[in-house]
Amino acid sequence: MLNYQPQISFNANMQTDKSLQNYIEQHTEAEDEVLKELSRQTHLKVLRPRMLSEHIQGKILTMLSRMIKPKYILELGTYTGYSAICLAKGLQANGVLHTIDINDELEGFAAPFIKKAGFENQIVCHFGNALNLIQAFDVLFDLVFIDADKREYLAYYQLVFDKVASGGFIIADNIFWDGNILNSPEKQDEYTKGILEFNAFVHNDTRVENVIFPVRDGLMVLRKK
Repeated sequence: MLNYQPQISFNANMQTDKSLQNYIEQHTEAEDEVLKELSRQTHLKVLRPRMLSEHIQGKILTMLSRMIKPKYILELGTYTGYSAICLAKGLQANGVLHTIDINDELEGFAAPFIKKAGFENQIVCHFGNALNLIQAFDVLFDLVFIDADKREYLAYYQLVFDKVASGGFIIADNIFWDGNILNSPEKQDEYTKGILEFNAFVHNDTRVENVIFPVRDGLMVLRKK
């Protein structure tokens, strides 16, 4: 009897393959109109629009949130609100998503889209340093999404861990950091080192299960045991 094992290879930069990307988009539920307009306006009016969660990643975040059915979500790194809206779609009817961003200049940009999406009563925006603000929360989060300063990923993780419910999830974005995690040590900047430190720590943390999703710039999904 032949022992056949299918060979599956993942390319961390598969989004650069336009044919494959187009196929994925054509066979994924369409981006809703609010998110489509939010993406467009972000690219037109906001610096570093690449920071935006796009259509496919947004759908993945929504799907994960709907599977988890969280009552409380914490997001670190609001930017223009795209990922917050995606995650909020999985909230329980009385659920709340708290999102933190260092840049209060984006508050006026994100708020109208959050309202258009129907989440003005469920998404609460906070502005300031997440390392300080995290400590003020006195609820247990079912889901945490980390997408802020890459140098502080491990510090965020350590601060939120006790605020995550047993069986809860932590998702961290950009864990490939444009492939820089594969660079030789002398070519690694502080952001890359922060990501590498986080990736190594959580992979060896026996309190969680972890898996890397090779989507866009990499999603690390962790479940607290």
